[in-house]
Amino acid sequence: MVSSRIGFINRHSFDAKARVLGRIGNLETRLARSATEVRKAQEIRYQVFYEELGATANRRTKLLKRDKDRFDKYCDHLLVIEHSNGTENIIGTYRLLSDRQARLCGGFYTQSEFNISPLLQNNNEHRFLELGRSCVLKEHRSKRVMELMWQGLWSYVLDNKIDILFGCASFQGTDLAQHSASLGWLANRAKLNPGEDCIAQSKYGIDLGRIPFEAQGDVRRVVAGLPPLLKGYLRVGAKIGTHAVVDHQFKTIDVLVALKVADIAPRYLSHYGKDASRFAA
Repeated sequence: MVSSRIGFINRHSFDAKARVLGRIGNLETRLARSATEVRKAQEIRYQVFYEELGATANRRTKLLKRDKDRFDKYCDHLLVIEHSNGTENIIGTYRLLSDRQARLCGGFYTQSEFNISPLLQNNNEHRFLELGRSCVLKEHRSKRVMELMWQGLWSYVLDNKIDILFGCASFQGTDLAQHSASLGWLANRAKLNPGEDCIAQSKYGIDLGRIPFEAQGDVRRVVAGLPPLLKGYLRVGAKIGTHAVVDHQFKTIDVLVALKVADIAPRYLSHYGKDASRFAA
């Protein structure tokens, strides 16, 4: 068990020899091997979400300068690490919460915004993985870093026999009008099957079906307005819920994203390898 002196007790001991899941040049991706590395990931999340993007921090968060919540101690934390001059620097992170881990902590983070019961119940024989808190330090954002992050995620999915990935993707800002064209397009062109749809259960929920949609509009402009991470999910084969939620703390508009492994576009399986071998260490 990890020592409580550093204020973090995980659901199990960390694997100090967790294998490297991918490598490109001086970059590698793997799971956090210690509570200290999770703390560093939380610091990066604070830098991105609070200092760069302007999320509202409470007094404790400001004091710690870490983005943390009750789910962290049950999650696996995927890291992107840069090796430079004999040192290891964590530059990006992804938080991973499986259905088994979620049972230990009383549910998924996404349930604070969306009713995910239809998705879970209509796929009750499948294994789920919730994705969250994805971020990379501004000065390190590049195609290579994102490729490595996706390599690590794909390797994790294979190792843990995951069937469905889901979570929230965010539009920056809370002005619905600013993103109405993109949100209306999502509701009409990328929506989940009706039996799996997950509507908002927050009082700040928005029915995207009520947003005017012009079928003959400039699709390129609409797609260009999507957040990069959301565009990545859609290219791979993800679907979107028909509701959004305004998150006033993080100053975002969130949509629910779900991706079935069986629906992943073949060209992406070819890119990373069906066995996640392309960027394997």
